[in-house]
Amino acid sequence: MIYCKIKNLLKKNNKTKYWLVNELETDYKSLNKLLDNSTTSIHFDTLEKLCKAFHCTLDDLFEIK
Repeated sequence: MIYCKIKNLLKKNNKTKYWLVNELETDYKSLNKLLDNSTTSIHFDTLEKLCKAFHCTLDDLFEIK
């Protein structure tokens, strides 16, 4: 299973869900699916926005468990 580490990045960077919703230009429902690891797909533009928001790479966003 692929595990999303966005919660860890939010905490590490002292950022809120509200901040990330604005950065991704999305809604809370979509973000919560990502944070809860219950999403079944993710768009490339969302991945790019996440990387830019956290100044990280895809390796920092996900891990395989």
